[in-house]
Amino acid sequence: MDFEHPPVDPVPVCEQWFADAWERSGLPNPNAMMLATVSPDGLPSARTVLLKGFDSRGAVFYTNSESRKGDELNATGRAAVLFHWDPMERQIRIEGKVARVSDEESDAYFASRRRESRIGAWASLQSRPCASREELDQACREQEQRFEGQDVPRPPHWFGYRVALEHIEFWEGGDARLHDRVVYDRDDDGTWTVRRLWP
Repeated sequence: MDFEHPPVDPVPVCEQWFADAWERSGLPNPNAMMLATVSPDGLPSARTVLLKGFDSRGAVFYTNSESRKGDELNATGRAAVLFHWDPMERQIRIEGKVARVSDEESDAYFASRRRESRIGAWASLQSRPCASREELDQACREQEQRFEGQDVPRPPHWFGYRVALEHIEFWEGGDARLHDRVVYDRDDDGTWTVRRLWP
């Protein structure tokens, strides 16, 4: 990316950096992103999830909507995500409103997961207290019996969220910590305001 002459549209840059991360970072999960949410009473929390879709509408990930992150996303409707590729000295930050993806998109992605992961989505009371590993294993066995000999459908509480591209920042490491940073903010008419930031 030319930080002195950044392009008008940041989306192709995001796509190129994602492709670079898959090809060059050497990381086992180059699509890993830190997802930050906040509770209705202002308590922040963050965790790592996997990017499963990206286009001009936003960044998509999937989860149990009854988890802590699901509760907070449903309450506030906003999130921030961070991609950091240390071997490449690059990162992307995205902030924006959050909305559910379509049922068709969620169904298609859920069907692509291995059967054991689909069983786990039914078995796990994500983010709730669990007495022991045996309790978890027993819940999985019960769901395996429930769906024995049949396809495992998507649970109604499990679906995708899309973080809109309202604010995007590109960061690239520089010598003596004099990093390059460019931020894009989407205006109401859909155009982008671009600014260079101090490191």
